[in-house]
Amino acid sequence: MNIVVCSSQVPFVRGGAENLVDGLIAALRLAGHGVETVVLPWKWYPRSQLEQQALAWRTLDLDTLAGRAVDLVICTKYPTWAVRHPNKVVWLVHQHRQVYDWYGTPRSDFGNDLADVRARRTVLQTDLQGLGEARRVYTISRNVADRLARYTGLTGSPLYPPTEQEGFYNCGYGDYIFTVSRLDNAKRIELLLSGLKKARSGVRAVIAGSGPEEAALKSRADRLGLANRVEFVGRVSDQAKLDWYAGSLAVFFAPVDEDYGYITIEAMRSAKAVITAPDSGGVLEFVREGYNGYICASPADFGAAFDRLYRDNDRGLAKQLGEAGLQTVRIIPGWPQIVETLTGRTRLDH
Repeated sequence: MNIVVCSSQVPFVRGGAENLVDGLIAALRLAGHGVETVVLPWKWYPRSQLEQQALAWRTLDLDTLAGRAVDLVICTKYPTWAVRHPNKVVWLVHQHRQVYDWYGTPRSDFGNDLADVRARRTVLQTDLQGLGEARRVYTISRNVADRLARYTGLTGSPLYPPTEQEGFYNCGYGDYIFTVSRLDNAKRIELLLSGLKKARSGVRAVIAGSGPEEAALKSRADRLGLANRVEFVGRVSDQAKLDWYAGSLAVFFAPVDEDYGYITIEAMRSAKAVITAPDSGGVLEFVREGYNGYICASPADFGAAFDRLYRDNDRGLAKQLGEAGLQTVRIIPGWPQIVETLTGRTRLDH
């Protein structure tokens, strides 16, 4: 098949969505398909840009390129699904959350003035039309599918992405809780610090990543008297990340309503328990309390979970939960299955 993958990207910024697109393109080519990518820079300001961005995608002609018929278009991020094509499939990463579930919270800068009202209406109309005319809509998690149904009434089938790289392994269960993510308030690393403060054992924490909250988190660790128990290692290579996972006691990942959460999958592929929160979204599609991790509602709960694993001298509990996690993520399809599903060769069984 001749396939076009559509993506929108904030210039000079890369994240999970960009890695997903790269992995998809490589897998499609490996399967023998001809693949091209259409990427437009994503700009959401001023508000009029939301309408112009949707219009830019809508006016693209992807039916034929360089004299070759395009058999399939795969859309990933807002507003790529505005594009017209008779065989359009969507693998939905997330909608423009500022106008949906984030609206009315500090995570959205949308208010009730005329420009904001018009922009929100544009986003909703783009979603209803563009997603509604797709042949099939898949989502990267059940959480994203639930949001889609809640705000638009449209149905999406969860299709979990594979992890970004191979090589996950386990070399035992050390004395530290590991986490790796962008250091911003949505990832709630402060919960890890607060939980560590409540812990009564000698458990430590290793925090990988960088971001706008890095200085504030380091300052908070100092104020809590945790300087000797918390190590900020900054941005790390892929191999270093695998090594930190491999030697950890468990992995902390408690973001706010995460779309999917690669960290959950990476931790479980390293046979590590995941410690999360009741409102962490897609993470909860994998973590089961006391089976492959812990779901903690307060700093005291986090501290107790850390202590429970640390004080088990032979690390039997950490191993038991970690091995259960490894079994849990065996349901996630590999790239060949992703390709078969998106190209219509096989259908998901839900």
